[in-house]
Amino acid sequence: MENSKNYILDAKTAEKKLRRMAYQVLENNGDEELIILAGIKESGSVVARNMQKMLGEISSIKTELLTISLDKKNPGKISIDKEMNFNGKVIIITDDVSNSGRTLLFALKPFLDFLPKKIQTLVLVERSHNTFPVHSDYVGLSIATTMQEHIYVEVENEKIKGAYLA
Repeated sequence: MENSKNYILDAKTAEKKLRRMAYQVLENNGDEELIILAGIKESGSVVARNMQKMLGEISSIKTELLTISLDKKNPGKISIDKEMNFNGKVIIITDDVSNSGRTLLFALKPFLDFLPKKIQTLVLVERSHNTFPVHSDYVGLSIATTMQEHIYVEVENEKIKGAYLA
C-alpha cells in the first residue's frame, strides 16, 4: 500500500469489521431461512460477496446475491440483476461507504413495489453527514470527516484491500 494515502482501514482490519457485522446480521436474522444480500454495484457488491462468504462460514442460513445498478450522481434509473418476488423476504442493501444516505435511499426503489419482511442496510464505512433519512443498520467503521474529504475503499480480486481518506 502506498504510504501517501491516509488509510483508515487495512485489509486485516476490514476483514475483522466484516466478520463482526456477519455475526450481527446472524444475531438479528438467525431465524430466517433466506437473506438477500443486495450489493450496490462495484464495491458494494464486493462487500455483499464477502458478507455472503462469512455468513456461510458461521451459519446455515441460505443467502442470495443481487446487484443494484445505479448512477450515484444521477440515480434516475435503478435496476437489479435478478427479478424475483421480494414479499416476505429479508433484504440487506450493502455498500462500501455511506456519505449522506442518498445512495442507500435510492437503492430501496426496486423493492418498494413489494412487501418485504424487512430491509436493512450494511456499510463498511459510514460518514457522519446524513442528509437523507437512512441510517445504516450494520457499520464496520463510523468516522467523522469534513464535507471536502472523501473515503475510498480499495478492492482487488473480490478482496477488500483497505479504505483511505483523501
